Amino acid sequence: MGTLLKGGIVVELEPAHVERVDLRIEGERIVARGPDLQAAPDDEVVALSGKLVFPGLVSAHQRLSASLGRGMPRPKLESYQELVDKVRWRYEDALDLDAVQVAATAGGLEALQCGTTTLFDLHSSPRAVQGSLLRAARGLHEVGVRGVLSYAVSDRRGALGREEGLDETVSFARKARGRLRGQVGAAPLFTVGKEALEGLTEAVKSTGVGLHVPLAEDPLDEKLSVERYGSSPVSRLVEGGLVSPQTVLVHVGHLAWPELAQLLPTGAWLVHTPRSNMESEVGYAPALKFGHRATLGADGVSADMFAEAQAAWLRSRDAGQPIDVLRYLANGQRLASQAFGLQMGAMREGAVADLLVMDYLPATPLTAENLAWHVVFGLGSRHVESVMVDGVWRVWARRPLSVNPSVVAEQAREAAAAIWARMGESR
Repeated sequence: MGTLLKGGIVVELEPAHVERVDLRIEGERIVARGPDLQAAPDDEVVALSGKLVFPGLVSAHQRLSASLGRGMPRPKLESYQELVDKVRWRYEDALDLDAVQVAATAGGLEALQCGTTTLFDLHSSPRAVQGSLLRAARGLHEVGVRGVLSYAVSDRRGALGREEGLDETVSFARKARGRLRGQVGAAPLFTVGKEALEGLTEAVKSTGVGLHVPLAEDPLDEKLSVERYGSSPVSRLVEGGLVSPQTVLVHVGHLAWPELAQLLPTGAWLVHTPRSNMESEVGYAPALKFGHRATLGADGVSADMFAEAQAAWLRSRDAGQPIDVLRYLANGQRLASQAFGLQMGAMREGAVADLLVMDYLPATPLTAENLAWHVVFGLGSRHVESVMVDGVWRVWARRPLSVNPSVVAEQAREAAAAIWARMGESR
């Protein structure tokens, strides 16, 4: 039994392609594409009548645990250091395993409803390390979204915390299967000492997966790394053999050109997070200089990649350095293809059926030549009607099929209130 999508306008991002054509799906893959496909006797036939069939989007850097921090009370902040000390670390320290799972469910559901089908999550809960990635995986599995999970290894809580983090990120990477995979994660390099960096190098070698690490979000990253460890974050990563085509480098906002030029030939993925950068007031990352392996992540805000793409393009335009927004979105699908060993993003035979049905009725012609303009100025998560992941409908007619949104929201509010209370007690 398969699913036949009839009469949809199928979109691909790079190279841009827009075509009214049918798709047939069997199992988790697209098995046929053509102008007038005939249904097999058991097929589910979905008449789309000109609705868009869009490839599922990818957030290449997500902080799912931050789903429970939206709107929480926060002190007046004077610097990035205070943001880290008084907000981010205190919030992470207040997480327990139940909150980790609830946050993953809530964040994953929101992502799915926005048309994001794959999340690369970098997690940290220093007082609840062991089992945290498994609990996050359960939350995502409940919703039906794909996840590539890692634990942010750090020396912030000493040698024991470092070893717990290494064990967590390595053990999950070794056992994750199906819609869930693992990476080796690291916290910002100013919190990662010599032993931790050596541990990360060994973890990458032993698991065969790449490193997921924030880099140069703020000038403080380099300043403290040099003061504490005698070398810049880029030099330490390169010397540790931690930069490769599997590496995911996030933010990359404050690097001198020689260091950025050192990274680009390695083939590492550079993840631009414009909405997070603006919220944190860390300045504009020169995204136009990020090379051909640049993509987008939402960090701690909602995984609405249409909103992220629009913010990225507008901010780059404002800076006089306009980016190719379709390439940035398509590169997320290429990164996911690499992580899962599957073809994603290409709406063709053999590709995985991660796709969106979008009820978008444009007021102007929609063509391959002007697709980017529709993405930037027209399309949005409000147009996402149905979502398929791995050949299975996860959202249908704007209704999630695996979870009850009201129950998820109620559980998230309860967990958020408990986290905020613990943060208040730690003052």
